[in-house]
Amino acid sequence: MKRPSKSAWLFLTLCLAPLAHGELHAPLKPEELTNGTQTLAPLANLQKQVAQNAALLLDKKGKAVATATWVGDEGYFITKASEVSRLEECSLQWGAGPAVKIREIRRDSRDDLVLAQAINVKGVRSVEFITAKDLDYGQWLVAPAKAAELKMGVFSAQKRPIKGYGAAIGVRMDDKTPAELKGVRIIGVAEDSPAASAGLQANDIMLELAGESVGEFRRVNEIISKKQPGEEIEVKFKRGDKEDHLYVRLASRSRVLSNWDGEDFANGGISIRTDNFAEVIQHDLPLNPADMGGPLLDLQGRAVGVNIARVDRVTTFALPSEIFWPKIQKWLEVDRHPPKALPAKSEKTEPTPEQPPQS
Repeated sequence: MKRPSKSAWLFLTLCLAPLAHGELHAPLKPEELTNGTQTLAPLANLQKQVAQNAALLLDKKGKAVATATWVGDEGYFITKASEVSRLEECSLQWGAGPAVKIREIRRDSRDDLVLAQAINVKGVRSVEFITAKDLDYGQWLVAPAKAAELKMGVFSAQKRPIKGYGAAIGVRMDDKTPAELKGVRIIGVAEDSPAASAGLQANDIMLELAGESVGEFRRVNEIISKKQPGEEIEVKFKRGDKEDHLYVRLASRSRVLSNWDGEDFANGGISIRTDNFAEVIQHDLPLNPADMGGPLLDLQGRAVGVNIARVDRVTTFALPSEIFWPKIQKWLEVDRHPPKALPAKSEKTEPTPEQPPQS
């Protein structure tokens, strides 16, 4: 047997020597090992700003569904579109005041953003957007959680496009549904899927999707393949002897397949749409799906993008500001100063020749 070299013995001695005197102890106190008060103290002013830059969007049941980023002093904001398919049914919670109603202005399915306005809200602090082109790998970034708490992390991967893999409803279908049933039978529903959230169950017979009849499982796939994650479709179905309908908000196919058995690998859930983006900033801030739509900022408080998708427990995507901000500015200008209506043109007509009186 070959004896270890002197250098190998020295390495083992250095590694094992501390263990001879008991357990290893970190030089920092437990409070200093977390985002504790001392760690965050230098960022106190940034914490206040972040809380002013964002607001929380609530569904009609009062549940937080997304975060709003203020982009105009008159209550204009942007957020993640696929999380708020019926935005005007939501309300906005800002500060200690009551929840306010919302007016949707324009929706962009390509970037998964929506521009809206909180009604009768003034004096908000809009974010200052800068380009994300100068971000350095490993750079510290911050974002609001629950539209108030400051979370920190780093720019963790190079900017890149994210390919889309289509939408999914989250059901397994019987490929040999008897013809007399006149539809497609569901034989399984994925946990935490669009179908499960909407209320579809195994043995339901799907009759129509998005207004189109479905007689075989291939037709279901064809209809859904033409949709984007986040789109809402009506599903008519039969359960037992009763026909009914409900609305299903589709999710990214990759999200549904990877989470088919309900394993919460994100430790807090993942976004309904997680792919098909022209370019993203990837970072590791500990956020939840309801934090999407909120701003992503540098340590000077300048927004380099908007958080757009919680992908897993260590990955969040944000849209770089240069991708969407020029477009949002144009939409704001049109809404603030809509084109004036052109005056009605009077048609010139030839004088009618005088006719003799008739009896």
